[in-house]
Formats: sequence, C-alpha cells, structure tokens
Amino acid sequence: MFPETPSITCHDPLAELLGAGSGVFTYTFDDAVKLAGHACPTVAGAFLLIKKALDLLYPNAMPERGDVAIFVPGRVDEGVTGPITQIFTLVTGAAASNGFKGLGGQFNRMNLIRFQSGSLAPEPFTFERLSTRQRVRLAYSPHFFPPAAPMGDLLPLVLDRRATAAQREEFRHLWRQRVLDILADGGANTIVKHDE
Repeated sequence: MFPETPSITCHDPLAELLGAGSGVFTYTFDDAVKLAGHACPTVAGAFLLIKKALDLLYPNAMPERGDVAIFVPGRVDEGVTGPITQIFTLVTGAAASNGFKGLGGQFNRMNLIRFQSGSLAPEPFTFERLSTRQRVRLAYSPHFFPPAAPMGDLLPLVLDRRATAAQREEFRHLWRQRVLDILADGGANTIVKHDE
C-alpha cells in the first residue's frame, strides 16, 4: 500500500525464546496502517516518532522489543493518544496496564507506556531505553504539510455521501499524498527533539 521505507527492524528476545524464528522483526508503515485500519498524518507521525526514538536510543545496535518505556503527555482517552500509542506498542511491545505480564519474571511489557495528565500538544513524548536509562524527548506536528486546499470542500461532501466518484477519487488522492509527503520527509520537518 505504501513504500517499504522508512522501516524499523527490532529484535524481540521473547519471540526468539518461544520459537518465533530469530525474533528479528521488520515493521513498515503498511503494518501500522493494518493495525490502525487507516493511514493518516497521525499514524504516519506515530511511526516516524518511534523510528526516530529508536534510532537515537540504539545508534549502534538493533533495538530490543521490551526495552523501551514511553511516557505520554496526556491521558489515555485524550485526543489521538490511543492510535499513537497503539503504533508504539506494535513496534516496541511496550504497553499500558493491558500488556504482557512477563514470563518467569522476565520479558514484562506491562506498564511500559505511562500516561500523564496534561495536554498532548505541544509537550513531547519521552522514550527511555531501560537497559541504559538513556532518554530522548520528541514532539511531532504535521503542520509543515497542511491539507491541500480542495480538502476543505471535499471532506464534507465525502462524509455526507454527496461526492461524485471523481470527487471521492480526488479526496483519496490528496489524503494519501499528504501521508506520503510526511513519510518521505522522515520527520525532518515534523519531529522536534527536546533537551532533557
């Protein structure tokens, strides 16, 4: 559905232990889309955020699933927190209170995503590599890639089922193109690193 890059490759020691091959998994944006059920600037941003965080936390090593805790600047039911953190869980295994409890005191994934009261914007997400206690703080905004001008007129027509076939196709193209532009940018103009 979407380009294979950017992609994220991680090692999951639990998966390896339990016979899921070598435990090395590669995730593309298609995987995030399948989980969310759609592609949008938020899903793209979540994928780029976790990729950037892992690149910074594991500059010379393959990221380890289960070795990252994530602090979310908002409540679980606030804004787009839910879709964003689901993408984080997909890639890192980190989960909230519904996560895997571990096996023999190891491989815990529960409560590795922690929600904090406050507003998502403009506060950054904090990602911590548990094995080193290194942290990075990243914020995402898609405003560098605004919706195309016709979207304002097309969206209500599409939602109200009044759009013609040509209008629906134009809407789909413009929506998809914005997502593609955000992915191609790789976070250069949408992700800001904050000092600790």
